[in-house]
Amino acid sequence: MAANAKQAASKQTAKSTAKKPTLRDAEESETTAAPPAARKTAALKTAARKTAARRSTRDDAPVRADSRAFQRSTRQSPYKMRLVIDQIRGKNVNDALGLLKFSKKHAAKQIEKVLNSAVANAEYAARKDKESLDVDTLYIKRAIVNEGPKIKRFMPAAQGRATPIQKRTSHVEIVIGAREGK
Repeated sequence: MAANAKQAASKQTAKSTAKKPTLRDAEESETTAAPPAARKTAALKTAARKTAARRSTRDDAPVRADSRAFQRSTRQSPYKMRLVIDQIRGKNVNDALGLLKFSKKHAAKQIEKVLNSAVANAEYAARKDKESLDVDTLYIKRAIVNEGPKIKRFMPAAQGRATPIQKRTSHVEIVIGAREGK
C-alpha cells in the first residue's frame, strides 16, 4: 500500500512539473523541423558573415603583406618606451630609423633593433615568395609597447625595514607595411 502511495505521489509531481507549451516552443520546433542540410548551410552563411565582419574590424592584425617583429622583456619601463614609440608611429621606415639613430634616449636603441628586425623580416618574406620589395615604401603600420613582467627586488630602509622595488620591463611590437601608390 505504501508503494502505491509513493507511485501516485511521483505521478502527481511529474504532472505538476511538466512544462506547458508556449509560443517560443512552437517557434523552436519550426526551426528544428528544417532539414539538417538547410540548417548547416544557414549556419555556414552566418559564420562566414561573422568572419568577414571580424576581418573588416581588425585592421590591426597583420595580413600577408605586413611584417612584424617583437622584443620581449626589454629592461626599460613601458612609459619611457612609449615616449619614443609615439614619435615614430605612422612614419616612413627610413625617417623613423633616422629619428631613432640620433635620439638620446636608451629606449630608442631598443626600438631601433626591433624596427631593423621587422624590415629584415619583410625582406625575407619577399625573397621567399619571389616578390620585389622596395624598402623605401615601407612605413610603420602599428607600433605598441606593452608592460612585461616586473622584476621584484628589495632595498634596505631605515630601522631594519625593506622597501620593495619594481623593475619594470616592456614588450615591443612593430608591424610594418608597404604604402600603396608609391
